[in-house]
Amino acid sequence: MLIAADRTIPFLRGALDALGEDVRYFSADEFSAGKVKDADVLIVRSINKCTRKVLEGSRTKLITAASVGFDHIDTEYCDQAGIVWRNAPGSNARSVAEYVLACLTVLALRNGDRLDGKTVGIVGVGYVGKEVERLCEAIGMKVLLNDPPREDAEGAKGFVSPDTIAAEADVITFHTPLTRKGKYPTIHLVHNDFIEKLCRHPCLINAARGAVCDTDALITGRKRGKIGALVIDCWENEPHIAGELLTIADITTPHIAGFSADGKANAVRCCVEEISRFFNLPETRREEALRRIRLPHPFRPLIDMTDFPDRRIERAILTVFTPHTIDMSLRQDPSSFEALRSQYSHPREFSAYSILNATPEEALLLLRLGFSIP
Repeated sequence: MLIAADRTIPFLRGALDALGEDVRYFSADEFSAGKVKDADVLIVRSINKCTRKVLEGSRTKLITAASVGFDHIDTEYCDQAGIVWRNAPGSNARSVAEYVLACLTVLALRNGDRLDGKTVGIVGVGYVGKEVERLCEAIGMKVLLNDPPREDAEGAKGFVSPDTIAAEADVITFHTPLTRKGKYPTIHLVHNDFIEKLCRHPCLINAARGAVCDTDALITGRKRGKIGALVIDCWENEPHIAGELLTIADITTPHIAGFSADGKANAVRCCVEEISRFFNLPETRREEALRRIRLPHPFRPLIDMTDFPDRRIERAILTVFTPHTIDMSLRQDPSSFEALRSQYSHPREFSAYSILNATPEEALLLLRLGFSIP
């Protein structure tokens, strides 16, 4: 069996070595029909476009994506050609949720504001949306949920309409896949008509897929004051992002919300599991491959609350992750979008950190957010 894998996927090499198969690594620039034609398995990132042009005539039997999204895979052609494809749903859900909370924390501190008591509208309540819901409720926010497919399946209780979110939310964050067909397409969910209905000048966050938001509508809405703040991690036409949107957004990152070390490791585990299952590999090889996926220890695993003079909960959150550095790097050189992604220093999640000298009230809240209390 020949496995062709993107060489920039973290934690992959050691795991694949343990599977005992022939592995060929490629860069994004090298991903082509000629490179993959002899591969039985492809392990890809979202930047590796698995189109009919690339796949036709290959001997590929399985595509595993080390990502949640799968819009980079021509699933219709794969189904026709008998190529099985798998993504890694939920692998980076916690990472994205912590990114959202960190960005909201930055904005709250910047504006001298607080998050508790604010209303957040979550559009798309799957793996990621549920984690965002948990963190926002823990921090004291009121949560509104919008997810038409879930509402159809589960009933209307607990869900609200987009109009309700537009009218009542102080923050609106999007966590849907990108779909162009079906009953509820998500392409350009944020458009001029939706923005016109916004009543509370909310902060809008796109940490889903770029085309979930119409770029021109975002720019117009921000300039007119309908949108109070913009946090953009996912962009239309990545990596060729809109310069004007980059300029007017409050926080900008190069599609790295789900790039925690924990999330990346989870995605590689999914790939190993799918390959092992599909080819019925020996259990011992699968277990050894999973064992070799080792997460790095945080540089500062102990967070001492006495280090912070004020707003101690917020500052503990930003000790784990703050978007400031990568935001500045993207603004200084937008053409480095993909380089910033591939060279990103993947942070650990809250669960990797222990809190010292918290008050009982702080300890309870930090535990709910996912931190450890020794």
